[in-house]
Order: sequence, then structure tokens, then C-alpha cells
Amino acid sequence: MSVVIIGGNDRMVCRYKNICKEYDCEAKVYTQPKCNLECLIGKPDLIILFTNPVAHEMVKIAKKQAANKDIELVQVHSGSCNALKTILSSYSAR
Repeated sequence: MSVVIIGGNDRMVCRYKNICKEYDCEAKVYTQPKCNLECLIGKPDLIILFTNPVAHEMVKIAKKQAANKDIELVQVHSGSCNALKTILSSYSAR
């Protein structure tokens, strides 16, 4: 399963990727705004949006890409490791 994580904390990027590997997921993580974020998102199976630590423009782009490309989007207020594990465990069980 491929996952794009938008938002979260800069210092947690490696931990996010390691957690995704534990659930057999390939992950791209974007914690800071990028000028070509629309292209970088691609067509993953799931977009995880950490809404508290994220720029509003990134939220808009993520929601737009999810709607346009029919990608499932999960929004979570917290950018914690436990929040990510909870999401991945529920989606990997499907």
C-alpha cells in the first residue's frame, strides 16, 4: 500500500517512514509546503493529513487531490506516532 503523509513534525519524518515500513507501506512525507505538491502527491492508496501541524495551503491541496483522483483521505488532528499506527492498522486490516 502506498501512503502520502501531509503535515506532522519535521523531526518525525524518519519515524513516520519507519512506522509505515512496519505495516508494509511505502510512504512519502511532506511536512513543509512545496511549490509542486500537487505533482508530488501522485496517486497513493491513502493520504493521511495531520491537520494540527500543517499549513492551510497544504490542506487545500491534499483535499483537492484526494477528490480529483478518488484517493481516500484521513484527517487526524494529532501528528503523533500512535495516531499514525492506529490509521495504518485499520487500513492494513482491509
